[in-house]
Amino acid sequence: MTDTVGLLHPGSMGSAFGAQLRARGHIVLWCPDGRSDTTRRRAEHAGLEAEALPELVSRSDVLLSLCPPAAAEDTAAQVAELGMVGAGTLYVEANAVSPSRVQRIADCLAPMPAIDATVVGSPPVGGKSPTLYLSGPGEKADRIAELFAGTDVQTHVLGDSIGQASALKLAYSSYQKVSRVLAAVAYGAADTYGVADELLVIAAKRTRSYLVETDYIPKTAARAWRWGPELEDAAALLADAGLPDSLMRAAAATLARWDGNRDEHLDIAEALEALRVEGDLDNPS
Repeated sequence: MTDTVGLLHPGSMGSAFGAQLRARGHIVLWCPDGRSDTTRRRAEHAGLEAEALPELVSRSDVLLSLCPPAAAEDTAAQVAELGMVGAGTLYVEANAVSPSRVQRIADCLAPMPAIDATVVGSPPVGGKSPTLYLSGPGEKADRIAELFAGTDVQTHVLGDSIGQASALKLAYSSYQKVSRVLAAVAYGAADTYGVADELLVIAAKRTRSYLVETDYIPKTAARAWRWGPELEDAAALLADAGLPDSLMRAAAATLARWDGNRDEHLDIAEALEALRVEGDLDNPS
């Protein structure tokens, strides 16, 4: 079955998704109004068909939103304001936004159904195969999974609840992206003191992600009373090197939430619950 997909809007990820859908025989529309020459070239290279936004919305069986996260709600609002969607049109919110924002988008678009989606991985070019995670009403999520069948975009349906896909993406991003920022400032500090090569030798001894070592969460809680002051000194090191120290100080403030669990033997659930204490310990009154 051939579907018509309205792509909002074809950046590097969106145009690659559009090309995958085109290769499977689907019609993929995009709106060139206000877009850059670079975006136009991407769309043309991917074989996308240009349409004004009203015609794009009215023709589409599926509206796929892959735009900068900051523009996600405005993009959905533009679609909602047109009010020209077909009876079976399905909106796929595939940006890296919070579950609460996805719910606002779904509410804004009602009665048009919305699927919460998120992409993990690089654009599907050159043999790369990202995963499109989906959550929302089962038969509608399955419809989107079927849309990408036979493409280099893998799909995985998480469940029926709006917000699950977005929560997964941001939970993953909170580690992957912040860890890269921390790597930059840590390397910068070591480089300032002429020990960058030695830092890399130490780092190379570990090949596994801390993110998979959930058993270490309770150990971190038990040792927080010692680790917090150490990170405060690490923040001072970064500041002395002319590097940002805010992330390190924020980590120390997070550890402070475990101050009452010194040397306790907690399980993972108990350690996480201790982080969810009521009140704001980072900004005491």
